[in-house]
Amino acid sequence: MMLADHGADVLAIENRRFQADDLFFEDLYRNKNHMTLNLKSDKGLEIFYKLVVNADVVLEGFRPGVVARLGVGYDDVSKVNPRIIYCSISGYGQTGTASNVVGHDVNYLSRAGILDCIGEKERPPVIPAVQVADIAGGGMQAMIGILLALYEREQSGKGQYIDISMTDGLLGLLTLPTVLAKKTGQPQLRSASMLSHRYACYNTYETADGRYVALGAVENRFWANLCEILEIEEYSRLQYDDDRREEIITELRRIFRRKPLAHWEEQLGEADVCFSKVQNMEEVCADPIFHEREIILNNEKSQGAGNMFGVPIKLSRTPGSYKSPPQHFGGSTRKVLTKLGYSEEEIEELYRKGAV
Repeated sequence: MMLADHGADVLAIENRRFQADDLFFEDLYRNKNHMTLNLKSDKGLEIFYKLVVNADVVLEGFRPGVVARLGVGYDDVSKVNPRIIYCSISGYGQTGTASNVVGHDVNYLSRAGILDCIGEKERPPVIPAVQVADIAGGGMQAMIGILLALYEREQSGKGQYIDISMTDGLLGLLTLPTVLAKKTGQPQLRSASMLSHRYACYNTYETADGRYVALGAVENRFWANLCEILEIEEYSRLQYDDDRREEIITELRRIFRRKPLAHWEEQLGEADVCFSKVQNMEEVCADPIFHEREIILNNEKSQGAGNMFGVPIKLSRTPGSYKSPPQHFGGSTRKVLTKLGYSEEEIEELYRKGAV
């Protein structure tokens, strides 16, 4: 979708069986075409190769080995189109003893050690409700790999294969915990590290009305400002005092529970203290900063599709844009086949035989 936002001609291809799983997330198909195709049929395979001849990139997310068995792996495709950039995304990569192990986001997060960093001390790890492995570990790493390969092809004229492991992609997110562990000589325990609840300055607090606020006052100048506003100046120089940290956290919990969220927004919202309220999704969609930045598009700008996320990468000369609304499942199949030269009768026959 991000490539399509910036002008790539993207055709998503899926088997009609996928529709039965009810896992087609329509919002991800803006600016794309979508067609159905059965790669296990001879005619389906023929259509695929007609498409791949002039393609720049093939992106696939099957389990390792599946595309080779279907006859559409990199070795097969590159014989037809040597300039092809072929990217595979899988849970644990195409090589190694875990390559064929099944999994989902929670498994990749746990294997990479990230799940052990999330949650309260001495309680079970908390599964985030956002797909960190799928998106940050997989999709975004794939996009970077594709762009690098396309740039390299401009120099060499040759395509290449990209092997993306969602679990590999997560390890880079552990940079700071790893650095802090080396610096302190202590493991980064769940809810007990410098940037995860260990100190009062980098923590979350409940308000009188059951809402939550977040503090990120890592630098002492921000912490000192907060202490002055809350009239607890005695803690200003004790920001990272391990002997007093629990006392300070307890005091801030007491302070924030005395007043509702609206009070703290008014008192701290504009202050130089790294304060924010913990917003729910309804509040996020209504937040003016995201509309000002056009990272949330309203009905008018999203072509009637409701609130949608905009383009996060802001290019000055060639900006990405929302060009076409989300495509329905298989909505481009006839259009694509017609463009490939199939007649209406031939298209009907492809449907009847289950090739598309």
